[in-house]
Amino acid sequence: MSSELSTDVLIVGAGVAGLWLNARLRRLGYATVLVERATLGGGQSIKSQGIIHGGAKYALHGALTGASEAIADMPRRWREALQGSGELDLRGVRLLSEAHYLWSPGTLAGNLTSFFASKAVRGRVDQVKGDQLPPALQDRGFKGKVYRLAELVVDVPSLIQQLAEQAGEGLLAGEQIEPWRDDEGHLLGLRVDGRAIRAQRVVLSAGAGTETLLADLGLQQPAMQRRPLHMIVAKGASLKPLYAHCLGGGPKPRLTVTTHPAADGQWVWYIGGDIAESEGVARQPAEQIAVAQKELGQLLPWVDLSQVQWATLRVDRAEPAQSGLARPDNSFLADQQGLLVGWPTKLALAPDFADRVLACLERDAVKPGVHSPLPTLPRPALGVPVWDQLLP
Repeated sequence: MSSELSTDVLIVGAGVAGLWLNARLRRLGYATVLVERATLGGGQSIKSQGIIHGGAKYALHGALTGASEAIADMPRRWREALQGSGELDLRGVRLLSEAHYLWSPGTLAGNLTSFFASKAVRGRVDQVKGDQLPPALQDRGFKGKVYRLAELVVDVPSLIQQLAEQAGEGLLAGEQIEPWRDDEGHLLGLRVDGRAIRAQRVVLSAGAGTETLLADLGLQQPAMQRRPLHMIVAKGASLKPLYAHCLGGGPKPRLTVTTHPAADGQWVWYIGGDIAESEGVARQPAEQIAVAQKELGQLLPWVDLSQVQWATLRVDRAEPAQSGLARPDNSFLADQQGLLVGWPTKLALAPDFADRVLACLERDAVKPGVHSPLPTLPRPALGVPVWDQLLP
């Protein structure tokens, strides 16, 4: 095994943020190595619902928030990439839905008057009826209202696969990751399973794993927080596609449902929203499933749930620490003297995270260098969708 490799940018963490950044850098001519301790996308990415948010979710109470402003341009950038005309060529990624929907199960809630008037959603919301409704809502018993959002839903496993294919020979599976410093303590790169990798810049984008990596580097900042979720997974032949936020009485969606293909060909409903947050986190799995069954029975009584399989999944959203565990408005990147540490905070913000890294490289005049070809490296496996792990 060669004792030393060199590259321009060494990235740790092959979720969507790390993979997207890696693909952007390679397209711009940088040499990269992307290290993953487990599986590609196997952390938060594979547990994502795949919604490319445009801010509507954060403006349900009518106010234009920092989050809705920061994320507003993401659907356009993702659409361009999916069409092959954007910053990346992602034409091979499966698009699950051209739109995400806002679903009011009864009378339109009063607080949505200001929501529809806000700049965050103006011109990007249209009411749909009849055969334009999501298939799961096309029933004579449905009495609510549905609004089409200018957002989209991607199949995350196919996204991870496409981004991995664009990583070339630079993907590296490695369990033991240690700092590599010179005699004066300056960071030269990292040692991965004993192999020294020299880089102009090191980027940590490992989600929850970044906390451990920072500790290994002797750093306490930037601090990380975990915001927990208790998601529900349902699989059955009676389930039809549904991609929607179901409105409740508060500023958060009562339910957020996305639909995904399981390995056996059946549809899976992956359910988050308010049901998966504070009270949901406190529930035991059986209780959480019972609450979800009751909610769906009330909202969609025409759907036969008798043969549906159920499971729950606990997810920790790793993010930069905020006062009171608040949700960060946008992606985050800190520069620690050449070590770039960050979290995208949401799947949709992966392009924004890459922008921040590229801005640091430009500021510091970090240019593509000349490096020897990489040897054949041990390559991490693709992550398995959570529904296929829980309900095989």
